[in-house]
Amino acid sequence: MLGTFQQSNLRIEVDASEQRIRHSLLQPAQFRQWLYPQTFSVGLEECLQKSTTFTSWMGPIPILHQVEMAELNGLRILMSKGIDGYHEWYWGEGWVQSRIAGVSILPINLGQTLSLVRLRTFLTLPEKFPLN
Repeated sequence: MLGTFQQSNLRIEVDASEQRIRHSLLQPAQFRQWLYPQTFSVGLEECLQKSTTFTSWMGPIPILHQVEMAELNGLRILMSKGIDGYHEWYWGEGWVQSRIAGVSILPINLGQTLSLVRLRTFLTLPEKFPLN
């Protein structure tokens, strides 16, 4: 894999319930909305589960995802191709934490920061991003 090893840990407060945060992270219909312009393979289940695999694209760069853990308050995804590493999410009432580490030519910290900003917007402005 070409690139450099990068890692980042970010935690934000959000004005949202634990359940709303969980749905936003585990349901593809939800995360497709706030992770735009990242695109995802079709045919994903209604909710991510352990062993779910899917591909996302950042422009022309594919990232293969394999869900290693999906629980009430946590999600761990192993990644390969465009990023070789992992992404962990943990959440509770009013907060979300993201930890990512891997080798990539993509600016991982920038992508993580933008994703958390979009997630916060998604969670606090339901009229712009309605829950399905």
